[in-house]
Amino acid sequence: MRRTTGARLGLSALLLTATCAGTGLAPTAAAADRTPRTPASPALLDAMRRDLGLSPAAALERLADERQAARTERAARKAAGAAYGGSWFDAERGRLTVAVTGRKAAAEVRGTGAAVRLVERGAAELDAAKARIDKFDAPAGVASWRVDPETNGIVVSVVARHRSDNDVSAFLERARATAPVRVATVPEGPRTFAAGTVGGDPYYTGNVRCSIGFSVHGGFVTAGHCGRAGASVRGWDGSAMGTFQGSSFPGDDYAYVSIGHGWWTVPVVLGWGTVPDQLVRGSAEAPVGSSICRSGSTTKWHCGRVLAKNETVNYSDGAVVHQLTKTSVCAQGGDSGGSFLSGDQAQGVTSGGWGNCSSGGETWYQPVNEILNRYGLRLHTA
Repeated sequence: MRRTTGARLGLSALLLTATCAGTGLAPTAAAADRTPRTPASPALLDAMRRDLGLSPAAALERLADERQAARTERAARKAAGAAYGGSWFDAERGRLTVAVTGRKAAAEVRGTGAAVRLVERGAAELDAAKARIDKFDAPAGVASWRVDPETNGIVVSVVARHRSDNDVSAFLERARATAPVRVATVPEGPRTFAAGTVGGDPYYTGNVRCSIGFSVHGGFVTAGHCGRAGASVRGWDGSAMGTFQGSSFPGDDYAYVSIGHGWWTVPVVLGWGTVPDQLVRGSAEAPVGSSICRSGSTTKWHCGRVLAKNETVNYSDGAVVHQLTKTSVCAQGGDSGGSFLSGDQAQGVTSGGWGNCSSGGETWYQPVNEILNRYGLRLHTA
């Protein structure tokens, strides 16, 4: 990588890590569990005020509660065993709720500090029902479908203008034969967020611009629809950067790019001058309901909530992708592949969505731990 100014050189190093910044949280003794590991920046607190409507004090409390909920979820899932029916973070109460199918398991789960809801169907049964739906041919009017632990059933999202289409009705009828189904509507169909070449942004392959996800030892992870295995990658300055070593899309939406040519990786995410660049410390999965932030090469930094996990998305071009996580965060063309963070924990890389950052929308990400496991990669952490 050719050297330019000191400031630009620093930018390139950070772009090799990610296009998003997050906060750090402190896992210490009980009294400190609600205290961030490192002070949240004013810019981050302002973003959470803008996108989540939280005052600075409420944002700090929310971040600490979510950190505790992530730890509780791991213990609660183990305590519930086969009776586990899913979980979600209750932002109003600042507490994790866990669904279970038996009273004995409920008592065990309460011992972990989680709230409990008794349900009829366990997560394994609902996941099996969704897997059967995954085998259906979905029409363009069906946007996505997922297991919803709060209603203990399946939610199918339908594009509003196609709600009465015959092929959509037929899909819903088949879905209802597998499990209880609730129909939700969305204003438009989801799409991926790649974009044509625009000068000065993170990386390019062919005539496509995408955003870098997270640094791994040897390269970075990003979205699979941004390039195929063997494709060459150019950096922000147009110079040779690396090569797609693995890529999967549709079905999945992830890729691994190895780097060279003088480029390097660091365990840092880029704040784009809005949020200070911060360290990535791990990849512990955040519960549904948690706040989450995303940054990409087009729209920079935005926050929202985790809405659902393991959702199957039917993109408007006909590509179907499984096991995505849905969020209320907006995104636009060129943001594909960029980082999703919860606190200082890597969550995933941007896949696609609907809407934009002027009028709002929803965005899905491919969980990062699945990418690491698929390619045998090690996240670069501080």
